[in-house]
Amino acid sequence: MRTPVSRPGRCRERGSVTVEFALALPAVVLVLSAVLGVAGAATAQLRAQDAARAAARAAAIGSDDASIRAVAARLGGRGVRVEVGRDATWVEVRVSTPVALGPLTSGPMRATASATAWVEP
Repeated sequence: MRTPVSRPGRCRERGSVTVEFALALPAVVLVLSAVLGVAGAATAQLRAQDAARAAARAAAIGSDDASIRAVAARLGGRGVRVEVGRDATWVEVRVSTPVALGPLTSGPMRATASATAWVEP
């Protein structure tokens, strides 16, 4: 019967994979949370732009301020802020929505967009 031959240095490497995993895991979590934060910010920006565009269209066809805000709130989501500016031939709508980045953020962030439309006769 043959006895197994132990390799020199094999005992010193035992558990090194566990240590490497423990050291790399926080970096992986940090990168993943950054990617998710960027995706959340991009989504909020797209929602704000869509809400501003639809609200400007509603304002251009003669809707009142309550209807314009309702359109923006429906597309922009919870916590949307809407500003409407009018002159004789143009209407501008600015929409601001909160960005949900998770518990790692230091303060509230908002995505802002504006849209301008020609007032229809």
